[in-house]
Amino acid sequence: MSKRVRRWIINIVIGILLIVGLVLVFNEPIKNWVIQNMAQNRIEQLTKEKVAANSKKKTTFNFNKVKSLGVNEVAHAAVNQNGVLTIGKVAIPSVGMRLPIVKGLSNDALATGGATMKVDQKMGKGNYALAGHYMLNNGSNLFSPLDNIQMGAAIYITNLTKVYQYKVTLKKVVNPYATELIDDVPGKKLITLITCADGGVNRLAVQGKLVTTAKATKTNLQLFSK
Repeated sequence: MSKRVRRWIINIVIGILLIVGLVLVFNEPIKNWVIQNMAQNRIEQLTKEKVAANSKKKTTFNFNKVKSLGVNEVAHAAVNQNGVLTIGKVAIPSVGMRLPIVKGLSNDALATGGATMKVDQKMGKGNYALAGHYMLNNGSNLFSPLDNIQMGAAIYITNLTKVYQYKVTLKKVVNPYATELIDDVPGKKLITLITCADGGVNRLAVQGKLVTTAKATKTNLQLFSK
């Protein structure tokens, strides 16, 4: 092998290593940027008509098929946004959290916003349960802001017809099998938000009780805009 060919091969190998290195370095920032943009686009593009149509469509609620939020999962969600069924919005102004509410527990749904955990749950009734990913390297994405929520904080959800305000009454770390937290409680109207804790070993649960229900207006819908 001539020196020229050897030098050419070495340069190619170095170039490949540099590209791989750059991908590894910028992997997390790119992933977080894509997630933020998917969520924002879903919030901005949602209409009453889309809420009504998406609410009638079927999707998966199999939590056992949910994967960790890696680059492949984010890329798949970005390509398949037409299959993400946005049915509302959730906002917690005190921690800067504003996300679309997506029907079902698919990986695409969880990469986009807060995912509904039960098939027939309705806003303002029973125990409205949402699951969301916790981003280890980004405290402002998806359900990561729940780390900083305080007791008594306001949680808002909307289907663009009504706005429901809840008050946080519980925040605790539980084991992954504490599914009773999302069960309906007779006589109570609750919201429960679930995300990962302790590196995925446990779950952080935030629960609130319904305080007020109001007609959606241009003014109170501003709560859901960044």
